[in-house]
Amino acid sequence: MDPEEFIKSYETALGTQDWELVEPLVTEDVSVTFSNGSVHIGKEKVREAFEKNFALIKNEKYAMRNIKWLLKDEECAVYLFEFGWTGIVEGKSASGSGIGTSVLIKEGSKWKLLTEHLGTKAG
Repeated sequence: MDPEEFIKSYETALGTQDWELVEPLVTEDVSVTFSNGSVHIGKEKVREAFEKNFALIKNEKYAMRNIKWLLKDEECAVYLFEFGWTGIVEGKSASGSGIGTSVLIKEGSKWKLLTEHLGTKAG
């Protein structure tokens, strides 16, 4: 798997809303910062945060686009992206979008997410 394939796998895994499919794609020390500013460090805390979102947003559709590579070598990759989601929250249609920065590292032969920072776009 190369970094581009990782992104496709990660996007697909998130779209399933199933942590069991996301978990193999993240490091033990993963950190995720959501666009609301909440920070989650370590696989267990990230799992809790993702599962909370999965439970809150029903029928979620998640997409990443406009990938811009800042660094891509044999052991590390850094990219910027835009994201968007739609779903049902508390029985009503909802959506969101923003920008993100992610760092991947190679663990053995697999690329894994080390950190992801999500934010809102300046309007």
